[in-house]
Amino acid sequence: MEELERVSVEEFKKMDKSPIVLVLDNVRSLNNVGSAFRTGDAFGVEKIYLCGITGTPPHRDIQKTALGATESVEWEYCLNTMIAMDKLKAEDYQICALEQVERSVLLNKFTPEKGEKYALVFGNEVFGVEEEVLNACDAVLEIPQLGTKHSLNISVSLGIAVWDLMVKMNQF
Repeated sequence: MEELERVSVEEFKKMDKSPIVLVLDNVRSLNNVGSAFRTGDAFGVEKIYLCGITGTPPHRDIQKTALGATESVEWEYCLNTMIAMDKLKAEDYQICALEQVERSVLLNKFTPEKGEKYALVFGNEVFGVEEEVLNACDAVLEIPQLGTKHSLNISVSLGIAVWDLMVKMNQF
């Protein structure tokens, strides 16, 4: 790990974070939760909100994919996703859901505003982002796809979306 020049958990907690927060809206798969932590660690996100039925650490299935990232990435549980949404709006986050709906903007066409902070909302694997949550978002983003399924696993969508925002926000 020293050769890879990785920071310690303590150093990670003290470093400046990306202006990105993740919100998991009733995500049922603990492996997806673990993956969100691991991706959040990789890109230095500020925080992860775990909402509704979304599992919380410590849990062995989360740990299996998080590989210890639950120790580095700050997180908070909210009984209802709208509680997290209200907190984020009060802190002036631009809230964007990842979902396929009529009013969605293709991710590759989305340009984040300079100096803004963003919260990305990812929904339940079967039902997607709750309607009430979608209606409270500033934007809905969609990852363009060419195949027959027109869906991606949350862990894949999360990685694509965070990477895209990080590049567009010049975080590297």
